[in-house]
Amino acid sequence: MARDTESIERDIERAREQLAATLDQLGERANPQKLAEQAKTSVVATLTKPPVLAAGAAVAALGVWFVGSRFARARRERKIIRGIAEGKISI
Repeated sequence: MARDTESIERDIERAREQLAATLDQLGERANPQKLAEQAKTSVVATLTKPPVLAAGAAVAALGVWFVGSRFARARRERKIIRGIAEGKISI
């Protein structure tokens, strides 16, 4: 049975409206500001988990220890060089 012109036009208009709604949804999902906000929220949620915080604290402690040991070594070396220069230490 052949369809009449009005029925075909209604179907076309309905398809256009559905396509427009789909494009609006895709545009909303692909909004750069919204994507950036979602990424920020995800990163903050990940970084505030206890295992991540503990790992960060451990890395920070190792960094402080490493820098402190470098300063202590440099201080010892300066003390030895000063002792050699003053004749208090002989090689």
